[in-house]
Amino acid sequence: MSTSVSSTKARILEVAAELVANSPDGDVSTRAVCEAAGVGAPALYRHFGDKEGLLSAVVDHGYEKYLATKRGRRPGTDPIQDLRDGWDTHTEFALRNPNLYRLMNSPAMRTPPVAALESHRILTGDLRRAAEQGRLRLAPELAAQMIMSANVGVCLMLVSRPTTFTDETLSRRVRDAVHAVVFTPEAMGPRTATGGDEEAEEEAEGGAQEVLPATATHLAALLRQAPRPEFTSNESALLGEWLDRLSNTTPE
Repeated sequence: MSTSVSSTKARILEVAAELVANSPDGDVSTRAVCEAAGVGAPALYRHFGDKEGLLSAVVDHGYEKYLATKRGRRPGTDPIQDLRDGWDTHTEFALRNPNLYRLMNSPAMRTPPVAALESHRILTGDLRRAAEQGRLRLAPELAAQMIMSANVGVCLMLVSRPTTFTDETLSRRVRDAVHAVVFTPEAMGPRTATGGDEEAEEEAEGGAQEVLPATATHLAALLRQAPRPEFTSNESALLGEWLDRLSNTTPE
């Protein structure tokens, strides 16, 4: 690709991203993009195919900006804190880029950006580290789906209905509520007891019911990290499947 062609494509993309950011409703027309970029419609269609292709490129561009905050991060010694920070970083990005964030998570974007899949892999990786430390109640893959769906959901409410969702502590409250379901009580730190002996007994009973899923999650993570030579590949796969089932068991 020649420098002029590359620069033309980059200019169109930058202009489109800026127009999306400044649009009252987050939508832009291809005519407005062409006029602002100083190019004809054939140039836009040659590089991006159509409006959906252009917006998909804008979404990819946005995800790259978002992932720049994560790729340079070195994993800390505490994966739980990394996951808390990751949630907060996600929310901060959404609040700084409301139109782009809505576009990034729009049902109209039929093909998920590659960068979105990378973001999910980063989240799952942090959860696997937590599982290896015995601090996760669920299989990392299920926990990642729960956390991602909750984080995206609360962010969409914050950027789409700012006059309704005005509580600045909402995101962290939802974060802590979801994390309380995903992580073991020990991982969440000490809690202040306020309900007397009866509540303490109920919590103890609930904790006993959760021992099996948490233990299965921990064992599955350790076995994936260091496969046992005593098992064949088929046996290891079968054991992993059984442990995943136990990991995702809902306490009665």
